[in-house]
Amino acid sequence: MRIKISVEKKVLRMVRRTIAEHRMLAAGDSVLIGVSGGPDSIVLAYVLHTLAAEYSLRLAVAHVNHCLRGADSDRDAEFVADAARQLGLPFYIEKKDVFQFQQREQLCLEEAGRKVRYRFFDQVCTAYGFNKIAVGHHGNDNAELVLMNLLRGSGSLGLSGIAPVRDGKIIRPLIRLERSEIADYIAEKKLTCVADASNSDLSFRRNRIRHHLIPELEKSYNPAIIKTLNRLAAIMRTEDQWIERLLRADFSDCISVKAPGVVRINLKPLQGLDPAARRRIVRRAILTAKEDLRRISLGHIDDVLSLIDKNPGNGSLHLPDGIRVVRRATDLTIHAGQSGLTANDGGCDDSAVMDYRYTVAAPGTLNIRQAGVAIKLTEVGAEDLPDFSTVGKNLAFFDLDCLQFPLVVRNRRPGDRFTPLGLNGTQKLKKFFSDNKVSGRLRRLCPLVLSGGNIIWVAGHRIDDRVKVVPATRRILKAELLLA
Repeated sequence: MRIKISVEKKVLRMVRRTIAEHRMLAAGDSVLIGVSGGPDSIVLAYVLHTLAAEYSLRLAVAHVNHCLRGADSDRDAEFVADAARQLGLPFYIEKKDVFQFQQREQLCLEEAGRKVRYRFFDQVCTAYGFNKIAVGHHGNDNAELVLMNLLRGSGSLGLSGIAPVRDGKIIRPLIRLERSEIADYIAEKKLTCVADASNSDLSFRRNRIRHHLIPELEKSYNPAIIKTLNRLAAIMRTEDQWIERLLRADFSDCISVKAPGVVRINLKPLQGLDPAARRRIVRRAILTAKEDLRRISLGHIDDVLSLIDKNPGNGSLHLPDGIRVVRRATDLTIHAGQSGLTANDGGCDDSAVMDYRYTVAAPGTLNIRQAGVAIKLTEVGAEDLPDFSTVGKNLAFFDLDCLQFPLVVRNRRPGDRFTPLGLNGTQKLKKFFSDNKVSGRLRRLCPLVLSGGNIIWVAGHRIDDRVKVVPATRRILKAELLLA
C-alpha cells in the first residue's frame, strides 16, 4: 500500500535540496525574512521557522508598508506583525511613501518599491547582525520573468531568470517550488494570508503573462511550461557563468574602477575582441558603475559600442537612471549616480552630450530627465477620443494595432526621417525642424518615439501619418508630453 506524503513534507524536502544545491545556508546563519503577507512570503516564513533548529538559524521578519493602498497597506503591515508574533519571531516594520520616493528618484513604481525594500532590509541587517535575507520568489515567478525577457529580446543574462542566491546574501529557498505547491501548503496548514489586488491588474505586462499567456501555453503547447522555462533558466545561468569565467582576463585588461560609481574602459585591448565579448565587457562596466542592470537593454549596450566605433575623438551619451558615458581618444568612462549627472565631458560639443535612449515595454509613464519631460502612454477607447482640432501639440493619438512594442524613445540621430501627418512621403527630421523653426538645443532634446525602428511621434510637434487614427481604428494609444 502506497503511503501518501503530506504537502508539507514534500515542500520541506524540495527546500532542503535547494538549500544544499546552492549552499544557501550554513549552521548559525542569521536570516531576515522579507514578508509582504502574501502566500509566498508566509509560506517562506513558516518553512524557515520549521527548519530553524535543523540549521541552527536565528530568524526575524521584515516588512515595508509602501503606503500605496491606504488602509489596506496598514492592514497588511499589522497582519505581518501578527504572523511574526504567532511564530515567536522578532519583526521590523517600516512605513515608507514609495510613490513619493518614485517621483523624487524618477523610477518606475515597481523599481522604487524594490529599492525601498532592500534598503530597509540592509539597514536591519546592519543594525541587528543578520547575514542573510530570504525572499519568497518561486518557480512561477522565475518562469514569468524568463518569458517576459524572451519577449523583449533579452540575451543570456535575461534568460537566466532569478538567481537562487545573489551576492552571497539574498537567498530564495522556494525558487524550485511552483505556485500550486505553495497554495497546497497554505491549504494543508490552514494558513491565512493577504491578497494584493495589483496582482490581478492586467495593465501590467507581467500580470498578462501570468494570467493569459502562460495558461494558454499550458493548455495548447506544453502542460509543463513552468518546469521547461525554469530548466532553460538553469541552463542559461550556468553557461553565462562559464562565459564570464572565460572572460576574466579580458575584464581585467579592459576595466578599471576609478572611484565609486566611476568605471573606465581601456579601448586598445577592447578593440580586438569578438563583438560578443565587447558587449559583455561594456555590460560588466555598466554593472560595476551602476550596481545593477535594470533598464539597461541590448540597445543601450550597442549605443555605447557605436560611440566607441563611430567617434574617434570625444563624445558622450546618456543612459537610463542618470548613467553618463564619456568617450575620449583612448578610453571610455562610465559615470553613475551623481557622478553621471555632473561628469565633465572634456570639451565635447553640446550636440554630442545630449544622446539618450529608453525602451518602453508597455503603456505607462517614462521620465526623461535629460530633457526635463515625461511621456505618458495610455490605451483608450474610440469613445474617449476628443475633437482633434481642440488638442494641443503635447497630446497625440495612435492606432495601437499599427504599433510594435517595445517602443523606443530617444533623441535625434543623423539621417532620421519620418512621414509627417498629412504628407505622402518621408521627410528628413532636420528639414522638419528647420521648417518649424525649432532651435538647435530643442532639436537635440526633443524626444522621438519609435515603433519597429520608425519614428511615430516627434513629441510636441507631429505624429507619423502611417500610425494615425482612422475610422476603422479600434484600439488607440494616447500619448501625453508632460513636464517632469
